[in-house]
Amino acid sequence: MDEQPQYLLIKAQLQARIQSGALKSGDKLPSERELCAIFNTTRVTIRESLAQLESSGAIYRSERRGWFVTPERLWLDPTQNTNFHKLCLEQGRQPKTKLLEGKVVTVPVEAMTPLQLQPFEQIYLLTRLRYADDRPVCYSENHCLPARVPELLSHDLNGSLTEVYEQQYDLIYTSMHLSFYPTAMPPQAASALGVAVGRPALLLQRLNYDQHGRILDYDVEYWRHDSLRIEVDTL
Repeated sequence: MDEQPQYLLIKAQLQARIQSGALKSGDKLPSERELCAIFNTTRVTIRESLAQLESSGAIYRSERRGWFVTPERLWLDPTQNTNFHKLCLEQGRQPKTKLLEGKVVTVPVEAMTPLQLQPFEQIYLLTRLRYADDRPVCYSENHCLPARVPELLSHDLNGSLTEVYEQQYDLIYTSMHLSFYPTAMPPQAASALGVAVGRPALLLQRLNYDQHGRILDYDVEYWRHDSLRIEVDTL
């Protein structure tokens, strides 16, 4: 049998430490220089090992901080009526949402059909960043209808949008159409999440309806590929 490349052997040793619990969720790995000394190899080899582990979702790189063991993925059941903050809290995680920008724009072409709008109608566009335990995991673009939520931008949008809808407008999410598939991280999402453009991402698109059966908003979300799993029980 051919001998395995060294980067795969190093990958296997690091993965074994993670799986055994010797390296736990959120633990920082030794620096690349330290790993070179530990395994008596070159930085090129170490970086290939780390890249393999990152692709599998076992570790992630934080800009200017180093490499860390990836926390357990959040799990989402699309059949349940929930929101990001509630989802995190139910799974023992600490949620945070940061508003990056909120503005009035002409409806983007890709949102016209879902929202059933004409080409030059105006919407509120919110770009927001979601964190689980202080780690950015999701970049979202919320396309909101002024007719449903007038003066939306006057409210604090750094938390749960679901709660703003309920408390300020008496509107409740009751159903949605959801699509999701793997894609490459676009520049705006990559910059916010601190990852390289083109890295794997999970794209979620949600068309949300209120308790009256009306379209409420349209969300486009880019999740880090290692941060979310989707499960549905059909029993």
